[in-house]
Amino acid sequence: MTDLAWIDGALAAARPQAVAALLRYFRDLDTAEEAFQDACLRALKAWPANGPPRDPAAWLIMVGRNAAIDQVRRASRQQPLPPEDLLSDLEDAEAAAAERLDGSHYRDDVLRLLFICCHPDLPATQQIALALRIVSGLSVRRIAAAFLVGEAAMEQRITRAKGRIAKAGVPFDAPGPVERAERLGAVAAMVYLVFNEGYSATGEAVAERASLADEAIRLARLLLRLFPAEPEIMGLAALLLLQHARTPARFDAAGEIVLLEEQDRSRWDRKAIAEGLALLDKALRHARPGPYQVQAAIAALHARAGRAEDTDWRQIDLLYGTLERLQPSPVVTLNRAVAVAKHRGPAEALALVEPLGGRLDGYFHFHGVRGAFLMQLGRAPEAREAFGRAIALAGSAAEAAHIRQHLDRLQADSAEAIGAAR
Repeated sequence: MTDLAWIDGALAAARPQAVAALLRYFRDLDTAEEAFQDACLRALKAWPANGPPRDPAAWLIMVGRNAAIDQVRRASRQQPLPPEDLLSDLEDAEAAAAERLDGSHYRDDVLRLLFICCHPDLPATQQIALALRIVSGLSVRRIAAAFLVGEAAMEQRITRAKGRIAKAGVPFDAPGPVERAERLGAVAAMVYLVFNEGYSATGEAVAERASLADEAIRLARLLLRLFPAEPEIMGLAALLLLQHARTPARFDAAGEIVLLEEQDRSRWDRKAIAEGLALLDKALRHARPGPYQVQAAIAALHARAGRAEDTDWRQIDLLYGTLERLQPSPVVTLNRAVAVAKHRGPAEALALVEPLGGRLDGYFHFHGVRGAFLMQLGRAPEAREAFGRAIALAGSAAEAAHIRQHLDRLQADSAEAIGAAR
């Protein structure tokens, strides 16, 4: 075969399973990662000539395991060889490895890998970096670029995360039912954070961080394979797909933000929308609503509206009310206020957000939304002040430019009013 793209796809697909199994054998993240990389190098030499193996994951596990053991044995001239029970619990043959890679082994190994990356001792930033490096296989350079930090700083962040896990003495046995239930939420939250890091990027960061949203969807699909009957995982995957479907229309040719109601909906990814809607419908049939399902239902109402004016804002208001009960947050209330403004008017919406000022005073979107309501109510001086505060808190040039458009509109309205008075 001359086209080697299939090898990249096979290695990427096998990575979570192979690294997870190698981690179970060697009980060390660095050793498991190095063993997998060694196996990948050997695959690049062997597979073009011999074709793909019967089970790529089993091949990589066997080759990586044996390569790591060889490395340990070479190093044993300087130090004693670790006990055999710490090195492996499988036979050497690929066939035997493949036999044991049934559904339960795959599920437990990958779950353990995900749970380790989302260990509660790690801050969210380290969880995300570790998952992108270990589970997804992104290079340190790519992760660093996505988070707008130096490569050395990101390397240190990942190293610190591995060190914390080692000190915590994390067990490497298969996760039990209680742990699965407790930690699944943390894994889902990590996947959502990865998506938001990519989806919320603006300006120059869009190109570097866009791949994070794609990677989050891949991780969500991985979770869905592990938990095919879990409605919240279906809801998570649906939410990511429905939001990501808008990406082609979210910025104009100059890189400026295009608001949802002004987007060219013909540019939305209809294939992703169809997949997301199908997953959401399947999740809702379980009648076990959760925060991701509710957020996906909100995104679905936008996706189903052919035009912005067709949006069912009343239903979106009700759904945000449900989300407030399931997951109380001032940001959820702020989002609900936008829906309230659309179908009950800016006065009620402003009354809803004013009490949030103490908690959201440092939040760019709070001041931008509040300014928009004040502008709609004709309270120009207060709106101008709110927009000025939003610009001061803007995280990117695109966000600041968007707020300046409102200020320009206020200035134009003011000039028009003065002209009329004359």
